[in-house]
Amino acid sequence: MSTTKKHYRIKNRFRFTLFVVIMMLTLITSTNAVLGIYNAASLTIDEFVSVEICYGDTLWDIAKVYMSDIDTRTAVHKICKINDITASDLYPGLTIQIPVYN
Repeated sequence: MSTTKKHYRIKNRFRFTLFVVIMMLTLITSTNAVLGIYNAASLTIDEFVSVEICYGDTLWDIAKVYMSDIDTRTAVHKICKINDITASDLYPGLTIQIPVYN
């Protein structure tokens, strides 16, 4: 019985490189899927808080207080979208819904 090692030779460097790149992308994608790195559940809205607007309140101030864990610009945009308002629509006595993320 002979124990000689079989040597492999790369015949086409482009095909070999393409194979390695595809395998790496497949490995990274499957690892992310299994480990749940891109978990959408962490970005879901669990509940809303009702806030009554007082004189001098701005959406920026409200977003900084109630949604300090995300970017203020994003928070203001989400508040406007949920309540179907713009920043100039605020007036004292108006009640708006603020999303609370888990």
